Amino acid sequence: MPDWVHTRRRAIGDRIRTLRRYAGLSQLQLGERIGRDHKTIHRWEAASTEPTLTDLLLLADALGVPLADLVR
Repeated sequence: MPDWVHTRRRAIGDRIRTLRRYAGLSQLQLGERIGRDHKTIHRWEAASTEPTLTDLLLLADALGVPLADLVR
């Protein structure tokens, strides 16, 4: 995998964390909103795994932001 992929994945994880905190949600609360485990949210934020397109759509909706704001 090219290095830029990990860099972009890290940036997306950082955006998820920032938007989650801005919304005043814990990882557990966000996970409950989108039907995912809080450990999964942690893995996305830490860039150890990547969310699917469906997950990104659910995240954007739960956080009240356009999908593009998560992946820009």
